[in-house]
Amino acid sequence: MSNFFHNTGNVVDEITRAFTQALRYGARTIRRLSWPALLGCALVLAFIVSILPLALTLFAIFLLVKLALGGCDGQRGRTVKEPLQ
Repeated sequence: MSNFFHNTGNVVDEITRAFTQALRYGARTIRRLSWPALLGCALVLAFIVSILPLALTLFAIFLLVKLALGGCDGQRGRTVKEPLQ
């Protein structure tokens, strides 16, 4: 059982190292950005965080309305026309 906990500890340590390495890389990148580039990144991130969820929510709502109206139109199924001879 100690082997299981030892392997789990190694995985957690590796995840922690990767996460801190990614944070350091992000911090170095932000330090190197100029003020206009930093402003542009902030605006793009704000757009993604605020507008994109709104668009996805509206898409889901309209899709549900379309499915609900399509299911309530009163038709039992498609009628197949006989081919003319």
